[in-house]
Amino acid sequence: MITLTEVAATKLADLLKTQAKPEDGLRVRVVGGGCSGLSYEFEFDQPQPADQVFEAHGVKVLVDPKSYLYLAGTEIDYIDGLQGAGFNLKNPNAKGGCGCGSSFTA
Repeated sequence: MITLTEVAATKLADLLKTQAKPEDGLRVRVVGGGCSGLSYEFEFDQPQPADQVFEAHGVKVLVDPKSYLYLAGTEIDYIDGLQGAGFNLKNPNAKGGCGCGSSFTA
C-alpha cells in the first residue's frame, strides 16, 4: 500500500485541478539513475490495467508493478519549509539515500 498524508493530498488536488484531467492520478515510478542508483519520477497520468491504484483523501496514486516492488509501504508527504518545498517519500524499502533525498538504494 502507498499512503498520502492529508497535506500531500491537498497539494496534489490543487495541482490536479490546474495541470491534469479529472480522471488522472499521481503516477509514482522508480527508475534507474541518481547518485544512489534509483530515483523517483512523478507525473499526472491515467490508470493503466496493470497498475496498483491507491486512493487517499480523494486523490489517486498510480504505481506500475515493477515500481511497486520498491514502493510498497511508502508514505508520500508534502513539506514546505525554509529549505524549500516539495514532496517527500518515506520509503521503508530504501536502504540508503543521497544527501539531496532524490535518489536511494534498495
